[in-house]
Amino acid sequence: MIIRNERDRAGILRIGQLCGLTLQHMLSQVEPGMTTRQLDQIGAQFLQKHNAQSAPITAYDYPGWTCISVNDAVAHGVPDDTVIRAGDVVNIDVSAVLEGYWGDTGASMVVPPVKPEYERLMDWTRKALRAGIGAAVAGVPVFNIGRSVQQVAKQGGYRLIRELGGHGVGRGIHENPTVYNYFNRQERTRLVDGMVLTIEPFLTLGRGKIYTDDDDWTLRTIDASISAQFEHTVIIDGETPILATQVEGSH
Repeated sequence: MIIRNERDRAGILRIGQLCGLTLQHMLSQVEPGMTTRQLDQIGAQFLQKHNAQSAPITAYDYPGWTCISVNDAVAHGVPDDTVIRAGDVVNIDVSAVLEGYWGDTGASMVVPPVKPEYERLMDWTRKALRAGIGAAVAGVPVFNIGRSVQQVAKQGGYRLIRELGGHGVGRGIHENPTVYNYFNRQERTRLVDGMVLTIEPFLTLGRGKIYTDDDDWTLRTIDASISAQFEHTVIIDGETPILATQVEGSH
């Protein structure tokens, strides 16, 4: 989506903030012994309280209000009876729609106690996100974002899950352009002021290969390795993009 007027801008910021607040609320409620379905219901209640709908349900008839992926699950994890335990890596992805505008954000966390190697993975994935955001400058090709993310992943000694990346958003949940997390010379779309997209690096301790689980939704690493993802919806605005989904205390 390209923002054309103040109504568009206000709509994206409104849904972006709501997604960010929902994510923060859910992260704060994670505790050992709860199921991912219980955590999803916390997110559902928060979104419903603010008159928003789940984007994955609206767009894809997905079996949950949010995506919650634990340990070797990378993305699109279906909320179910999986019990969250101490030491688990939990990723929550919140995407929602309000008054015709769509937003998308996500973050990973480690349920204490935190292993040093997991903490480092979280830190470097946040660095990769910041690098991608810093490259989201009007007038440059979208592949600059992926190149910046890839450089940070390499510097940290991690592999990227290349099959997953960011995307345009705003009037739907998945729009053009594709925002690869690596340097893809073929994606030459130029960023322009008002363009709305997500930046969401996925870094992993393993080989970076994934498969789709039997539920036809959950994506898992083929080597049972741990990964992390952090995501923001951004609005291209000159040299400093606006983070529509950033709220106080968020990544």
